[in-house]
Amino acid sequence: MKRQYFGTDGVRGQVGQAPITPDFVMRLGYAAGKVLTRTSQSSATPAVLIGKDTRISGYMLEASLQAGLSAAGVDVMLSGPMPTPAVAYLTRALRLSAGIVISASHNPYQDNGIKFFSATGNKLPDDMEYEIESMIDKPMECASPEFLGKARRLDDAQGRYIEFCKSTFPSDYDLRGMKIVVDCANGAAYNTAPCVFHELGADVVSIGVQPNGLNINDHCGATSINALVSAVLENKADLGIALDGDADRLIIVDAEGQVYNGDQLLYLIAKDRMAYSDLKGVVGTLMTNMAVEIALKEREIDFVRANVGDRYVLEALQEKGWLLGGEGSGHLICLDKHTTGDGIVSSLQVLAALRRHKTTLPAFLNELALFPQTLVNVRVKPGFNWKENDAMQQEKQKVEKELGEKGRVLIRPSGTEPLIRVMVETENEKDARDMAERIASKCLAGVA
Repeated sequence: MKRQYFGTDGVRGQVGQAPITPDFVMRLGYAAGKVLTRTSQSSATPAVLIGKDTRISGYMLEASLQAGLSAAGVDVMLSGPMPTPAVAYLTRALRLSAGIVISASHNPYQDNGIKFFSATGNKLPDDMEYEIESMIDKPMECASPEFLGKARRLDDAQGRYIEFCKSTFPSDYDLRGMKIVVDCANGAAYNTAPCVFHELGADVVSIGVQPNGLNINDHCGATSINALVSAVLENKADLGIALDGDADRLIIVDAEGQVYNGDQLLYLIAKDRMAYSDLKGVVGTLMTNMAVEIALKEREIDFVRANVGDRYVLEALQEKGWLLGGEGSGHLICLDKHTTGDGIVSSLQVLAALRRHKTTLPAFLNELALFPQTLVNVRVKPGFNWKENDAMQQEKQKVEKELGEKGRVLIRPSGTEPLIRVMVETENEKDARDMAERIASKCLAGVA
């Protein structure tokens, strides 16, 4: 079945345009509530936690969700602004029926979205998403007054999550003597992330912690790293940590201002775990840098690629029975620590590795030299299928033959725009660009 409303990470769009409108979100809440009521394993009234990031539209969408859930007979707990992974943790810890996050992650404030977690803190299974979708357009039948859901605020959500994050850092280490800049992207972690690092002993400099509803991800956070680089250098810090708007992705900057992406941090955590545990394998994505794959295989660690998206990384981990995976964007998943990607928890795994090995980021990653990746976007006619373009196919085969085992080609359509993305990765940056442009030039027949 094809989803009508749910994407790879919930329902998302521009606020005020379908489907991110008050009436739709109320119906979404009602549909989810009816499904939860029907599938609940307990005789007690189902209860759901709603968290959100700092977008101004969160107030409106929170009220709409609450109304729909209450009409379906589901109790609601409100956490206020909280990271997406915090809602996943609290849902599981409080034994709730589900968790709902109002966030568009790294997108600008004009966008927003709704994503769900199951009672176990995992993304909802496909069959439950399909069932919710099947009910959205049906008439709402409000529960009788005595069975309406109630709502209350979860006052200690922040403290609970801070303690959980700290518990993922080894108890025999601390962060004393480290100065760390933390950029919270004016997002959901503004009142939790600095506390975690401070309570572990670090001297914390906080930026991106003054949300006003409109400045989330605005020239700050993991998608706009310049502010963090400047703050690290100005404060002579040991390290800088950047989160995105809902704090599920991570980018780190060292004392010299060098930026480390998710691919590098994934390899760092894997390398650390090889030293003290039985690391069976690592999951990356189609975009994971080839240097990471080669470095892992040299250490006899299995590596597989999933489709782009943390949902697919998680699915591959569960299928393989492995614990570690991630994306270059900074979504890192450590299943022995959390059920989902968590920027704060992932950063603590990096810091624990540096403490354990008594080293620095550049020293610990000195053998990993990322291959240049060149990405060329070609705008095409809607419905254009590059696989049916003989010229592109032939040029792709020529390039792959020239690269041999020293590079790779990836062609994929955009999931949101009429674009074909051509990526070539090899040791020489000029070669990568020339080859990518050669393949892209063969796409002209499909240009809009």
